[in-house]
Amino acid sequence: MQEEVEQRTITLAITTTKMTANVLKSAISKYLAYRKEKKREGPVKPCGKQSVKKLVGQDQGVANIEITDKNIKDFERIARKYGVDFALKKDKTDEVPKYLVFFKARDADALTAAFKEYTAKSDRKKERPSVLKKLRRFKEVAADIDTPKVRKKELDAR
Repeated sequence: MQEEVEQRTITLAITTTKMTANVLKSAISKYLAYRKEKKREGPVKPCGKQSVKKLVGQDQGVANIEITDKNIKDFERIARKYGVDFALKKDKTDEVPKYLVFFKARDADALTAAFKEYTAKSDRKKERPSVLKKLRRFKEVAADIDTPKVRKKELDAR
């Protein structure tokens, strides 16, 4: 394993008509400048849904909110829309599983907007009548209507 770390290779693709020492030198210097710029940027911080460990490791305050809803995917979509960094943890201690949503404290404004939209969306879903209930009701109404079935031959004979 140590040899693998020590013996790294890179592939440099150069488009040129004639390969000279100056072309190779400029290509390597451009590559080294790119590496230096990349190192200056630093590591990219994760955003959106992530593990609790990564969220806590970002050196900021973390708060949590409890959600007891089955439709956690709806919250994930809305949180992604508002750019909220969050982590979901399922709490299985009760009969009904609860979800703990951990989020960074600096995203509090975006999170309140996300929760407002989430609660409004869940309220709209609760207000909508169930399609299955409508179907059952229409089946009952159809069963109550008692229409005698008359064959076509009997009608013709009269």
